[in-house]
Amino acid sequence: MPPRPPQKPNRRMRGFEPASGLLRDRIRTVGEARGFAVSRLLTHWAEVVGEDLAARTRPVKVGYGKGGFGATLTLLTMGASAPMVQMELPKIREKVNACYGYNAISKVLITQTAPMGFAEGQAGFGPAPKAPPKQTDPAIRQRAEETAQVVQDGGLRAALELLAQNVLSRSANRAVTKKG
Repeated sequence: MPPRPPQKPNRRMRGFEPASGLLRDRIRTVGEARGFAVSRLLTHWAEVVGEDLAARTRPVKVGYGKGGFGATLTLLTMGASAPMVQMELPKIREKVNACYGYNAISKVLITQTAPMGFAEGQAGFGPAPKAPPKQTDPAIRQRAEETAQVVQDGGLRAALELLAQNVLSRSANRAVTKKG
């Protein structure tokens, strides 16, 4: 007797399915491979620990001891943020255990990395938001253009104009602070 072809699950589609439903099994498989019994810890990290901590940390893995009690959560953070995260470890452990529903995590370890690290542990830390550009005095801008106009190369001329604006603005700011 030939083998039966695999049958499709018998279910009715009711419009669009949420993306989380489509990815649920894959997320669970990846999470379990790294020791995360509760995938919510990975997918909703910002909700579990708060926006501030989530911006500075990423959960990497959960390691279980020999007896299965007292798991260790490993977090990834940038080196400069590590001391601040270290001070908040009891709060992180408390919030993660609240996510699990019992005292699953007994210890939290910190792994420090640079923003561009190993392929496995690359952190998605973004740069700080840029400050809006300062408005320069038109007289300073005109003087910077006059200073750099002898240069033929356009890119170099633009860089020299910007440098001249910065130097002249700084000099003007120092003069104002000395008077005041």
